[in-house]
Amino acid sequence: MATSLLRVPPPQGLLRPLAVPERLLLGPGPSNVPPRILAAGSQQLLGHMHPEVLQVMDEIKAGIQYAFQTQNRLTLAISGTGHCAMEAALLNLLEHGDTALVAVNGIWGQRAADIARSVGQQVQASPGGSHLPLCFTQGLGKHKPSVLFITHGESSSGVLQPLEGLGELCHRHGCLLLVDAVASLGGAPIFMDQQEIDVLYSGSQKVLNAPPGSAPISFSERAREKMLRRKTKPTSFYLDMGWLANYWGCDGEPRRYHHTAPINSFFSLREGLAMLVELGLESSWERHRANCAQLCQGLRNLGLELFVKEEKARLPTITTLRVPEGYDWKEITAFLMDKHAIEIAGGLGPSVGKVLRIGLMGCNSTSGNVDRVLRALQDALGHCRRSRL
Repeated sequence: MATSLLRVPPPQGLLRPLAVPERLLLGPGPSNVPPRILAAGSQQLLGHMHPEVLQVMDEIKAGIQYAFQTQNRLTLAISGTGHCAMEAALLNLLEHGDTALVAVNGIWGQRAADIARSVGQQVQASPGGSHLPLCFTQGLGKHKPSVLFITHGESSSGVLQPLEGLGELCHRHGCLLLVDAVASLGGAPIFMDQQEIDVLYSGSQKVLNAPPGSAPISFSERAREKMLRRKTKPTSFYLDMGWLANYWGCDGEPRRYHHTAPINSFFSLREGLAMLVELGLESSWERHRANCAQLCQGLRNLGLELFVKEEKARLPTITTLRVPEGYDWKEITAFLMDKHAIEIAGGLGPSVGKVLRIGLMGCNSTSGNVDRVLRALQDALGHCRRSRL
């Protein structure tokens, strides 16, 4: 018998059946996937250029246009997470000599600034919590940016950024407005065309309740024209919007192969958008508002302090509360996971160690889930106290 050349033995873990625990995901995302979307994602694969898949892609485009409230023809889903959409937007909009002005009201502004710097662009950061358009007037005039980035729903702090008047202000200064709506889409009102947003993107795994891996994005005519005027190609072939626009049927030309798309992720995203359409945007916004209000009142009743003081500045999908004095946030989150099979999260980026984050998104945004997480938190407060003050 020939001597085997194998030197790495079969991993024992892969010889056991996959076991995934049941948990209620009330963190900042991903959220639980309802049975209808799970079923869509488990459909048999089709070829990525099959007409049935192209039809699904067209339906996704229409769903994104509804969710974003836009008529932009350059509307599609990136084959990647929200981070990928952020990178796609910045890589396609910016080229040598451009300046980006980034509003840093949490980790996502920091990430956007890092990405812009990584592709060699000048970046001016504007720190703060919740920015008003007047705050940007000086920065726009001084730095002459070609792009202003801002996060609509900052999941690390729980802040909802007002957008009224910001697009108009940017355009008066010859600047494009780029908005991150990963944590807010479907949970808080956003009107891409009316608010004069030039690029808007989101993710599949929050209010849309689909698995992570696909990211809705849309470009205004202003943004599309800027990309057409580029002197150099984008630094990424995979995220080149010229290729992606063609693959998604946004340029009026015959569709050409660009990459093998995540077909089953698209099936799931299509169903997530379909469920949002069936519910209706206004009903979805109201549901998230009402359940967030119930949660905030319940947290106050437990003696806990909300991180975002002003009600209208609170992100309806992700609520932040200050870590109560005398408690270790890691013990609280571990207790909820171990004893109640509920996930909530600690802070992220600038909010690490300062807050706990509770997400109520899509199918997870229910009055019953509010009651459940409040009972679990009350239990944790009775068991996790680290020191008596």
